[in-house]
Amino acid sequence: MNHITFTYPAESEAVRLDQFLCREMDGESRANVQRLIENGHVLVDGKEVRPSLKLRGGELVEVTVPEPLPATPLAEAIPLEVLYEDSDLIVINKAAGMVVHPGAGNTSGTLVNALLAHCTDLSGIGGELRPGIVHRLDKGTSGVLVAAKNDRAHQSLSNQFGVHSVKRIYQALIYGSPQLETGKIEGTIGRHPTDRLRLSGKARNGKHAVTRWKVKERYGRISLVELRLETGRTHQIRVHLTEAGFPLLGDPLYADGGRINNLPDTQLRAMINRLGRQALHARCLGFIHPTSGEYMEFTVEPPQDMQELLEYLRKGDKSSIV
Repeated sequence: MNHITFTYPAESEAVRLDQFLCREMDGESRANVQRLIENGHVLVDGKEVRPSLKLRGGELVEVTVPEPLPATPLAEAIPLEVLYEDSDLIVINKAAGMVVHPGAGNTSGTLVNALLAHCTDLSGIGGELRPGIVHRLDKGTSGVLVAAKNDRAHQSLSNQFGVHSVKRIYQALIYGSPQLETGKIEGTIGRHPTDRLRLSGKARNGKHAVTRWKVKERYGRISLVELRLETGRTHQIRVHLTEAGFPLLGDPLYADGGRINNLPDTQLRAMINRLGRQALHARCLGFIHPTSGEYMEFTVEPPQDMQELLEYLRKGDKSSIV
């Protein structure tokens, strides 16, 4: 990474931060400068700020320019669990810990790198860094994901996700035991006002999001819930459940409010810590095949780490979790 430091001269005329950096960074485009600022790569007097911040003189501006991504991802022979494949699409069971497409800090080892080695006919409509990708799962989320192999399939699947006709069912382990058996969480989700890595239901310019939930099993202070997405916003389930007071076990980004420390079962606490990710699994995905018009549905059980937690909770003494 390249680190650059500027000091806006004292007693200067007020100027927007993005305008100042465009001028100082050898004509860097305003869009690129704003992206750097919004992604937290620009600090003013040690703090993350907005592109519209007015510099009034004397501020220290620090810029960290990330290394450029490769023009195109490289094919990598990474094992994939393929659930279905034909000339139009491929359905896989994504492992927890795998990033879907390359980005800053993840230029290799992604699902895209694996698909490029496995398939010779991925759709290019998703762009050079996202060939064939029509939807995504967070790095720590496991489960069913579909990718397109040609542009017609890509367009059809994208349209289905766009109108929210795709069946998407998740399983999650949460802290707490909701009073009701079923419910709906609805609101807007957008960028968190102070933390660039998180999203929030309190953002000014959020997008509409709807999550339906159902309690499947209760284990005292922990519950297993089934979730159906009516929309597909980034971090939707994690934001909705956290802000409803039922955060996911093990989530490294959305805090549990110290709930893990309140669990009396030390072995359970250790298992949650070893999980090292949110206890969230995309269990079922259903859609219309872009060529045949046939409805297709794929279901996979949670991976071993989450299964071990479930087995422990199911056979355990509920009183030790209360």
